[in-house]
Amino acid sequence: MGGGHQPHTGHGEGSGVLETALPAVVTLLCVCGYLRLAHRARLRNPARGWNRWRSASFGTGAVLAAVALLPPLAPFAHADFRGHMAQHLLIGMYAPLALVLGAPVTLLLRNLPAAHGRRLTTALHSRPARLLTHPATALLLASGSLVALYFTPLYRAATAWPPGHWLLHVHFLLSGCLFAHVIAGPDPAARRPGVPVRLVWLGCAIALHAGVSQLMYGGFGIDIAAPAVEVRGAAEIMYYGGDIAELLLAGALVATWRPARHRTPVSAPSPGHA
Repeated sequence: MGGGHQPHTGHGEGSGVLETALPAVVTLLCVCGYLRLAHRARLRNPARGWNRWRSASFGTGAVLAAVALLPPLAPFAHADFRGHMAQHLLIGMYAPLALVLGAPVTLLLRNLPAAHGRRLTTALHSRPARLLTHPATALLLASGSLVALYFTPLYRAATAWPPGHWLLHVHFLLSGCLFAHVIAGPDPAARRPGVPVRLVWLGCAIALHAGVSQLMYGGFGIDIAAPAVEVRGAAEIMYYGGDIAELLLAGALVATWRPARHRTPVSAPSPGHA
């Protein structure tokens, strides 16, 4: 943790037109593409249609990601580690949950020709997909990577390289989507554990986030070139903001819980009551 109040250089100074236009254009293209697929799904099967809440959720996720990558938050993140942490929460936790609840893979399957849909389904159930979507893998990529990022020189090295902060954004978004999909995603999965098991894995993520944020607040072992006040503020943002995001994820998981109904076998009538 660096001393003195110096500008946070974690994201570099690139705040030009490209850094503003690129997130806006990508967000617009993603939302327009999703809405076009939703419209086609309704036309192809008016009886089934497409849930408008799914569309609203996906749009919300895209907007949250754009908010994180556009002014005024993006310039603040370039200058202050607390801004970086706010970006991390929006891109890595809040936006992924909303995007995943939009069920984009299901929507894509509804629009693909049957042969392409079968190939995609086969890929989703392949051995690499099962490994990638195992809760341990998702937890390691989404939360475990924070240990490597903030407690080793990796954060300095990544953000000192001009495209480095964009790679961090991509990692946060994809790993966040993966974890949200594994825990509470409505899209098809290769092998999704039961709800109690997923709650245990979510509890592990909560404990890991809390531990990282507390160590960061105390300045134990972190390798971040930012003033102590910024690091402590970022730790508080991670602690409280992460708790809220994980509670939302838990709520999404529980909302999809449909306990199996056990039918009581009907016994044959006794001879005396025939």
